[in-house]
Amino acid sequence: MAKDVEVAERGSFSAKDYQDLPPVPLFDSVELTKWSFYRAVIAEFIATLLFLYITVLTVIGYKSQIDLGGDACGGVGILGIAWAFGGMIFILVYCTAGISGGHINPAVTFGLFLARKVSLVRAVMYIVAQSLGAIAGVGLVKAFQKSYYTKYGGGANELAEGYSTGVGLAAEIIGTFVLVYTVFSATDPKRSARDSHVPVLAPLPIGFAVFMVHLATIPITGTGINPARSLGAAVIYDKKKAWDDQWIFWVGPFIGAAIAAFYHQFILRAGAVKALGSFRSNPHN
Repeated sequence: MAKDVEVAERGSFSAKDYQDLPPVPLFDSVELTKWSFYRAVIAEFIATLLFLYITVLTVIGYKSQIDLGGDACGGVGILGIAWAFGGMIFILVYCTAGISGGHINPAVTFGLFLARKVSLVRAVMYIVAQSLGAIAGVGLVKAFQKSYYTKYGGGANELAEGYSTGVGLAAEIIGTFVLVYTVFSATDPKRSARDSHVPVLAPLPIGFAVFMVHLATIPITGTGINPARSLGAAVIYDKKKAWDDQWIFWVGPFIGAAIAAFYHQFILRAGAVKALGSFRSNPHN
């Protein structure tokens, strides 16, 4: 099997058995004239709406069950909540990947934008659609669970008592890094070429990444790693604590996504080394 591009001592490159897509234009106004672009934006809105509806409803339902029954082990438990988040991401990424790429998360969109996988226009529109979808999804939860919604916290992300702001921010950075790093790895064209003999379903590892991160960070921040999810819950719940901690659930995920994009593109894929080799091999530079 042929190897990946390697920079030789004299600046030459070996052949590779996969094709990297060229970086998308930073500003691509042509997208605004295409129906496929608006279809993708709508898909992101609906997917995020469904994601928040199912997951927040699961959180509130679990809290009401243990409150009424008095059994901390009753209901779905933290494990079930983590499964709800991971399972919904698996389902929704599977359903929307061919339409919008299945981001369903501003941090994922931001990371892919930094890696030049999506244009600035698409990134901004996706983030707006995801945020509005999250608000609408939590709004449906409140409409269906009026008696429980406020009483059980509205599914809002808040820093748990006993944890410092620094710990909460670090948890969000690391958790988002795990997610976005998994997204890059699962959608890497090099992996698709090398593992073509083994069916690799990209949404599965992405869903599992969300599941595992929730298991680790629910006790700390309730697990954000998705600014739209945190914003949607805060807007509908509208309590001071949720708004005071809101910045953690934007700054942390965006930092984590940026680190993941840099790590995958410039370290694992040796983007910086390839660029340097190309520069050295060009006698006109």
